[in-house]
Amino acid sequence: MTSKPDILCIGAMLWDVIGRSTRPMQAGHDVPGRIAHIPGGVALNVAIALARRGMRPAVLSAVGTEPEGDALVAQSVRLGVVIEHILRDPDLPTDCYMAVEDNAGLVAAIADAHSLEAAGDRILAPLDGVLKGWDGPVVLDGNLTERLLAQMSADPRLAQADLRVVPASPGKAERLAPLIAAGRGCFYLNRLEGEILAGIPCADAVTAAEAVVARGARRVIVTDGGERVADAMAGQPTLTATPPAVRIARITGAGDCFLAAHLVAEQAGAAREAALMAATQAAAAHVAGKDLP
Repeated sequence: MTSKPDILCIGAMLWDVIGRSTRPMQAGHDVPGRIAHIPGGVALNVAIALARRGMRPAVLSAVGTEPEGDALVAQSVRLGVVIEHILRDPDLPTDCYMAVEDNAGLVAAIADAHSLEAAGDRILAPLDGVLKGWDGPVVLDGNLTERLLAQMSADPRLAQADLRVVPASPGKAERLAPLIAAGRGCFYLNRLEGEILAGIPCADAVTAAEAVVARGARRVIVTDGGERVADAMAGQPTLTATPPAVRIARITGAGDCFLAAHLVAEQAGAAREAALMAATQAAAAHVAGKDLP
């Protein structure tokens, strides 16, 4: 039976392989630590965080039919994510993300989202079927190709949707340019991603958020590690919030947690300032490891 979702998360659904050490690391280091193999990908991370907050998120993505894909689907169901609408293709292996983190944060990462890219607009097929006429919130993930994101910026099937857009990484930030040009969506960026999209150096989150709005974005929310967070909106004052200081337990997924908490707060009717504070607190708790299952 197909479950009716209340939000769509479109993008990467994969396995995260995260190695963490409490020691500082540099290139070539070999240190003791812990390695976790957990469900991940921006779209799935956001969906899991939304499910924890009482929403019914559905993911539109591509997952292989091998044992790794079956296990990922089973875990996602257990975590409260609606998976009936994903594309299962025996010719596309389940994607994977690998990262190394030390006591200061991310050291390096590699994202293998080739199957998602190869699937292309086939992952959107449910918008012509059981999800036709969708007018609720939609999270778009920068792991999608620039071509597909450009197509989605003018897709009539998403014309009434509340788009929430996240780059996935600085290396993929430029893929969001068509959505900015179209004036669609609320963008969730870190400061480096903001600099890339603005095309200029930015000293802080406020500068980055306002610069991307000046390029045509309707609304931009920028985080900057433990520094001030900014919410800039065309024609409105820019708001800020300062994250609480926490001891770093993990970094991967913090931005996805921020987005989920912010979206849930706004869906519940919170004002911009309250939603920004709720998201900032949630991301800090994630970094501190306080929301680990």
